[in-house]
Amino acid sequence: MRKFAVLFSMAFATSLFIPSAHAGDPAAYGKPLPQSASTPISQAIAGFDAHAGKPARFSGRIAQVCQAEGCWMVLEDNGQTARVMFKEHAFTIPKDSAGQADVHGVLSRKDLTPAQVKHLEEDSKGLPVASVEYRIVADGVVLRPR
Repeated sequence: MRKFAVLFSMAFATSLFIPSAHAGDPAAYGKPLPQSASTPISQAIAGFDAHAGKPARFSGRIAQVCQAEGCWMVLEDNGQTARVMFKEHAFTIPKDSAGQADVHGVLSRKDLTPAQVKHLEEDSKGLPVASVEYRIVADGVVLRPR
């Protein structure tokens, strides 16, 4: 009986240290993304009228993440940026997220009030926020770590 208990506890302890995912694996949040190709955010902004107002898949480098809750991120590609808000605050991402991301959502251009600018600057630990920005309201995100 003792031998069984020792073997069982060793097996249990060993199983605690086996990670369920590899550190470099993509992480998904929200709804699954459609299998369509992603449009880099710089191309979507350059062709804004063709891409705005309808659900699509976009990609870019994670430039910022909300440091208060992880409830938004900024995607950057080729000098162009868009803030990604998570639809209905249905999910958040880790505040230390970095690397590339694909998102599925609707692109728009948003005029921010001074109060909104101040709030976003506080959430980004003082980084400047423009009064007009491109924005994606996303229902799904896939993070691809560096």
